[in-house]
This record gives sequence, C-alpha cells and structure tokens, in this order.
Amino acid sequence: MTMIQNPILTGFHPDPSICRAGEDYYIAVSTFEWFPGVGIYHSKDLKNWRLISRPLNRLSQLNMLGNPDSGGVWAPALSYSDGKFWLIYTDVKVTEGQWKDSHNYLVTCDTIDGEWSEPVHLNSSGFDPSLFHDDDGKKYLVNMLWDHRVGHHNFYGIVLQEYSVGEEKLVGKPEAIFKGTDIKLTEAPHLYKMNGYYYLLTAEGGTKYDHQATIARSRDLRGPYEVHPENPLITSFPYPRNPLQKAGHASIVQTHTDEWFLVHLTGRPLPREGQPLLDPRGYCPLGRETAIQRLEWKNDWPYVVGGNQPAFEIEGPAIEAVKWERDYDEKDDFNTETLNLHFQTLRIPLGEDIVSLKDNSGHLRLYGKESLTSKFTQSFVARRWQHFNFTAETKVAFRPDTFQQSAGLVNYYNTQNWTSLQISWHEEKGRILELMTCDNFTFDQPLKGKEIVIPNDVEYVYLRVDVRTNTYEYAYSFNGENWTAIPVQFQSYKLSDDYIQGGGFFTGAFVGMQCQDTSGQRKYADFDYFLYKENS
Repeated sequence: MTMIQNPILTGFHPDPSICRAGEDYYIAVSTFEWFPGVGIYHSKDLKNWRLISRPLNRLSQLNMLGNPDSGGVWAPALSYSDGKFWLIYTDVKVTEGQWKDSHNYLVTCDTIDGEWSEPVHLNSSGFDPSLFHDDDGKKYLVNMLWDHRVGHHNFYGIVLQEYSVGEEKLVGKPEAIFKGTDIKLTEAPHLYKMNGYYYLLTAEGGTKYDHQATIARSRDLRGPYEVHPENPLITSFPYPRNPLQKAGHASIVQTHTDEWFLVHLTGRPLPREGQPLLDPRGYCPLGRETAIQRLEWKNDWPYVVGGNQPAFEIEGPAIEAVKWERDYDEKDDFNTETLNLHFQTLRIPLGEDIVSLKDNSGHLRLYGKESLTSKFTQSFVARRWQHFNFTAETKVAFRPDTFQQSAGLVNYYNTQNWTSLQISWHEEKGRILELMTCDNFTFDQPLKGKEIVIPNDVEYVYLRVDVRTNTYEYAYSFNGENWTAIPVQFQSYKLSDDYIQGGGFFTGAFVGMQCQDTSGQRKYADFDYFLYKENS
C-alpha cells in the first residue's frame, strides 16, 4: 500500500485541475502573471509528479504586458476528450475595483507537451471557465458570472453555454444553473457525469482561510442542482489546527483502477510561536499549493475519506509507483539552449535580446531593463520557493558604470514586495554590493552608507540567500569559498498572499536573477549558474 504525503505539489501551485488520459494523470495549475502560462504536471501513480509542459508559451496565446499583480492566468481547466487535450484559461486584466476584466480562451493539443493551438476566445463574462464533455458528444462551457453593479453581490452564479467545436464558438444562450449556497463567492465550476447525475463542483468562501469546495447534483444538466447533504465536500475553516489550511478549489478524477480522488488547493502557514491561532490565522510564503484526498461514495454522493478536512497523508491508489528523475537540476549551469521549465519571467516572454543562453556560452546573460516595480518589461528570471528551508545561490559577472544599473539575486512576491542583493555602482566607492527592499511599496536600502565594496580584480561575485522557515538572510563571496553573511534579517511572511496590500493576493514567493538598467543602456550581467537546494 502506497501512502501519499501532502501537499503533492509544493510551493505556488494553486487551483489544480486534474484529468486522466488512459493510465496517465495530469494536473494543470494557475500561474497568474508568470510566463509561460499554466504548469502541467504528469504522474502515473498520483504520488510522484513532474513538470512536463507550459502550454501557453507564445505571445499570441498570452500577452500579459501591463497586467496587474496577481492578474493573468487564473484557474486553467484541463480535460481529455476525442483523442486530444483541451485547456481552458482566463487572462485577467483588471483585479482592483468594481470590475474583473477577464477573457476566457480555449487551446488544444494532441500531446500534452506539444505545441498547443492558437487560442479561441470564448467569452469575457467571468473567470474560472471549465469545459464539460457530455456523453452525447456535446460540449459545454461553465464559468462564474461577474456582476459589477453597485449593491449586488459580485459573484452572480454559475452559467452554462454550449460550445460548438465546428464553429469554434459558444452557441445558444448562457443559462444560470447554480446560484451557490449562502457561503457565496461561488466560483471554480467543474461538471462531471456519474451514476445518472450531473455533478457540479464549485469553490466558495473566497480563497483565503474560509475557502471550501461545494458539490451539488442534478438529473438535468441545466438543474436545478441540490447541494450535498453534508456540504462542504472539503474545507479547513473549522479546523484551524490542521497544517493544511485554505482547502478548496478542487477537481475530481476516477483512476483506471476505479478509485476516486480529489485534488484541491491548500496553504501551509508558517509556525507562529506565542501568536493567536485564529486572527490572523497565519502567512503562507509558499503560496497556495496542491494536495490530494481519497473519495468514497455513499448514496450517490462523494465524501472525503476520514471527514471533510484535508488529511496530511492518504492511502494512494492500487497502482505501482513510478518515480521520475528530478525535473530540475539542483545546480543549473546554463549549458543548454533553453531554460528549465521551472524558470519563468514576468508577464511576457523575453526574447534573446533580453535573456540569452547563447551570447556567452555556459551563462545566462540578462540585458538590463526596467525596475522590479515595472509591470511591463523586467529582465528577471525566477523560480518558486518550494520549501520552507532552502538555499539559492548564483555567480554573476557585472560591471556597472552608473547607479542606475544593478544585477543580482532577488526574492520576490510582486511589484510591491521584494528584497534584493545587487551589484551596483557608487560615485565614490565604485562597484558595490547593496541591499534594496520594497515592503508594500515602501523602499529602503539597509546597507546605506555601509555598502560592500567589490575589489577591482574580482570578476565574479557569488550571491546566496538562506531561507530558514520564518526568516531569510543574504550572503556573498568573492571566491566561492569564503562566505560573508550580511547581518540583516528578512521576514519570510512579507512575501506571502496574506501580507500584501490590495485585492490581488494569489501567487507565492519566487527567487531568481535580475538585471536592471534604468539608464536605458542595456548593460548586461552574466550569470554562470543558479542553485536551488532544499535544506532539511
């Protein structure tokens, strides 16, 4: 018997949509403003997963230039039907205020890791779209409908509309099929047909600590839908001591061994000694992650085995384990012609005139662009924090000639929350190492007046960050052996959904390499390697 430990996808992997093709299992997760869009993971046994595809990798499929923080790709829905994969996704352009401007698209591909099609625009009426393939061959789109009217609840309900494959568009009239329960904020619809019923799985309560998944059923596709007698299907809200919080936004899969599982969003708060349990409930710098639970059926209703709260460990399916090679190198020497799929950029693909693996062989060359506060073109390549304790390290050659040029190691949540250890230039000191911080759009330079002077004969500077659960610190070396810790302690919780200001709080902490040149001269930095290593 295989036991599976949660979460199965650690670090920022929210809104999981699971599908099966034969004996292969795939989960698609949201990527928000990070490019390429959507991450698809592959498993044979529901326990061991590997990143296999980032399907939205062209500007013609996804152009997020200028998108707000936590805009972009919300809640992709992956399905397999008619011998191919179907991926529905949203590009959210406005998150603040009375509107959510969101455009919903469909792309398809015969293979999960192939070149996905050009997008078909479906509608823009609300987010979390999902495609349902009925057994009579018809296809339907469901999404939540956004109501911007003053005095109305924004979440109007779930609407259904038929999709014509031949015409590549929605046909007929959209119909509201489910208004949700009194928990409200009804979103994330997924339709399933089983046991002669249509089942509508939704998320309710918002995506914070009061999140839940609600399920309802009907004999008729268009309703009315009756809600599960012991709703919600899963939640962490009544269970503040459960290490897996925020449980909700789920999807269901039936295995080829005829077992049933639910994948769902979850978050793991940092430990908080001596702090109140409930308010606030905590901070999750790893973002919203993906967990899995076993389902059982009673009276044609699904139930989470062991009760409606997430279990940290579950019994896996009766499938032989298939372990993959690690899908990233702990130390990436940049000796390939393409970046590892774990690396992403913000909002748009960066061409070889900004990010190059060829201009200096064995290096990642970044040409300086805009600041870390820009929502347009940042020369920044990063990957998720996936562990509470890890070391990230890089080796960089950079010769700035103005204080407007800097390059180095960045820990980042969004344009308003980040810290960096950068090589820059000072009129009196020459090349220096400095810290720059942005805390809810308040800026500081903790080493001001005590910047570290880089000796002239030093070509490469080694930069490192050590993340130790609640705190992290930077260090540097001029030879790769003798490291000097910088005695400034940063708080991990400030890079979490739960800390930042405003209405968009959906991603997680990233660490990566950045080069900026606000003089516009495109001064470049050469990064010789990037290391990401989990520490126990």
